[in-house]
Amino acid sequence: MNDDNVWLAEAVDLATANVADGGGPFGAVIVRDGVRLATGQNRVTRDLDPTAHAEVVTIRAACAEVGDFSLAGCTLYTSCEPCPLCLSAALWARIDRVVYAADRDDAARGGFDDREFYELFSTPRSEWAMAVANVRLPSAPAPFDAWLAHEDRTAY
Repeated sequence: MNDDNVWLAEAVDLATANVADGGGPFGAVIVRDGVRLATGQNRVTRDLDPTAHAEVVTIRAACAEVGDFSLAGCTLYTSCEPCPLCLSAALWARIDRVVYAADRDDAARGGFDDREFYELFSTPRSEWAMAVANVRLPSAPAPFDAWLAHEDRTAY
């Protein structure tokens, strides 16, 4: 069994155990240089937090573990294909690689139709059920001006 299979099996086990504990069927593991940095399970319903997906929970824990917002050099193993939220979080965390077991079709069969969000992002915002509007205030660029003027800012 190769390393990907070992770490994926752990993510799947975490997901399965989470169901038994009343959580969602998702688990994740973050690994760097063959060392587990963090694990996580879906906590959306337990914590009443729609962002507490297994991958996001695991990214938060891994960042706390390494003391950095960058997880460059890491692999995220997840029990299911990441939704757009989780994929974006992995990109922001600078994770090198994402490996998943089940796919979006498996998730849809379980009642988690991430395809809807993937499809939504390919349609014009004017067609979305949720309104997204830009209200341009004169002060809109002020936070970025302050950021650029701040000499001790942490580079992203």
